[in-house]
Amino acid sequence: MSGMCEGRVVIITGGGRGIGREHALAFAREGARVVVNDLGGSVDGAGADVGPAQQVVDEIRGMGGEAIANTDSVTDYAAAERIVRAAIDTFGGLDVVVNNAGILRDRMFVNMTEEEFDSVIAVHLRGTFAVTRHAVDYWRARAKAGEINDARIISTSSPSGIFGNIGQANYAAAKAGIAAMTIVFADELGRLGVTANAIAPVALTRMTEGLPLFAEMSGVEANEQGYHPMDPANISPLVVWLGSPLSAGVTGRVFTVTGNEIGVAEPWVKGPVATKDGARWSPAELTDVVPGLVADARGNSDMFGNPRS
Repeated sequence: MSGMCEGRVVIITGGGRGIGREHALAFAREGARVVVNDLGGSVDGAGADVGPAQQVVDEIRGMGGEAIANTDSVTDYAAAERIVRAAIDTFGGLDVVVNNAGILRDRMFVNMTEEEFDSVIAVHLRGTFAVTRHAVDYWRARAKAGEINDARIISTSSPSGIFGNIGQANYAAAKAGIAAMTIVFADELGRLGVTANAIAPVALTRMTEGLPLFAEMSGVEANEQGYHPMDPANISPLVVWLGSPLSAGVTGRVFTVTGNEIGVAEPWVKGPVATKDGARWSPAELTDVVPGLVADARGNSDMFGNPRS
């Protein structure tokens, strides 16, 4: 097998199902050696099973590729180091980390429990931190030894994180944090030869099939070419490209991706402003100022990044 990622070593967390599975297969088709990490739990994070990760490994090996399974939890800092060590010990190095592991504990905020909030933050945000942190230790040591890195971090944000979504305060907070960390990763790690980007994907998986937004898509058939607009495989070409040497000049960006559409999410920017010469504002004065600023500013977006009506 050969391709744009020939010989590169890739870790994919949450690689046993859904989008992560498609990433693993797509990287393997392009010649990468893959660590398929997946705890094998349910959508809400309960339980564990080596089956999902091993099944993907078997698929990769069946098509002539190289892969190993790992079932360590990304929420455990020491376990996250084992994930990174598995790549280095098995394949002799590490080039790409794809932070994809995730769970859902959706609930309207007024009913959300502390455990529901903490568990989602732990998998998405802490998990992205933990695995990336240990990977960076490896790349930093290489740089100190005079070796050249051509490494990639690709993390999974979400439209919920950059645009917001009802019933997902925990998930949105975690995914917004991932988007923010990506910018910091890019700014701090470029000197080590590491780029960092994130994706905000939309696809039909076991995590999304129960959401109202996706309910009507579950019955849509693929076209004659086998293309379905919500197929999770649609997400992986961008991730593989971002993980390849060809993407060296792209860093610090969040990409929206769904179906056959790829976009760049534009970051927070300062919008309309008002200033007062030589003095601070009084609260009373702002009654005539703030509503006008809000009226002139771009409104919040819907889940697809379009202005809400």
